[in-house]
Amino acid sequence: MRSPAASTGKGKQSGLSHESHRRDVEQVYLRCSQGSLEWLYPIGAIIVNLRPNTESSSGHMAGLHVCIKPYTYSQGSHVYLERAGDLRLLLAEVDQAQGTVHCFSLAEGVLFVEAIPQADISRRITAFQYELVPSQGPGAHMFPFLHPGEVTCKPCSDEELLLAVCTSDFAGSGIFQGVASGTNDHSPAVVTLSRLFRQKSGVFAWGGARGRSWSGRVNVPSQCGVHPGGDEYLLTGSVHFGEAWLGCAPRYKDFLKLYVRAWEMGTNPCQINTD
Repeated sequence: MRSPAASTGKGKQSGLSHESHRRDVEQVYLRCSQGSLEWLYPIGAIIVNLRPNTESSSGHMAGLHVCIKPYTYSQGSHVYLERAGDLRLLLAEVDQAQGTVHCFSLAEGVLFVEAIPQADISRRITAFQYELVPSQGPGAHMFPFLHPGEVTCKPCSDEELLLAVCTSDFAGSGIFQGVASGTNDHSPAVVTLSRLFRQKSGVFAWGGARGRSWSGRVNVPSQCGVHPGGDEYLLTGSVHFGEAWLGCAPRYKDFLKLYVRAWEMGTNPCQINTD
């Protein structure tokens, strides 16, 4: 079994070198805020410790959640949460092919990945992506996997709006073009942006000189109604596993009034080009 470097966000394990120690449990340490783990030919068990290279204060750590998304080819093990010797099933082998996101607080424990005894392990690979996600902050209440069944569409406060445009994974102004079919929890909305203030990754594509706009899809919780066309909105949110999720989204004209007022008072946390 080969342990990944402690400072990396990717790990690759192999069980073939532990043929004589099927009950061994090995510790794995991942220190990046996001990455992936791949366990080849799983035997025994591994404990995955997520130790981010961030502030180690108890308050900061308590606000962090871990979200994992298994690859659809992942098989050969069950994934548990382990705390003080107690195990709670987080993801059974049969459910991993769905690629569904599961989140838990760092305070709830560590990941305990246990291999399922197999006559032939050579075709088994357990693999998943992970991200550290803050449970607080602008729009965090809109990410449905953090608090299943508790998503609310309450408007963000003025302070949250000003912070969201400066710190969100993406921020821009535009309109909703339509809503595609989704799940019971969320649906992807097609959006066109006339302004793009920031984006963490290329979830919005530039339409070129003729189009003069950006387009993309943003996941919206099912509880939140989307009205295609009409008003222009400030669209902010987060990106998880390559997909955009809506956060704070006031009408753009209302945000402009707030931004100008904060700018005149010198209280806005950052400056953006609103022209």
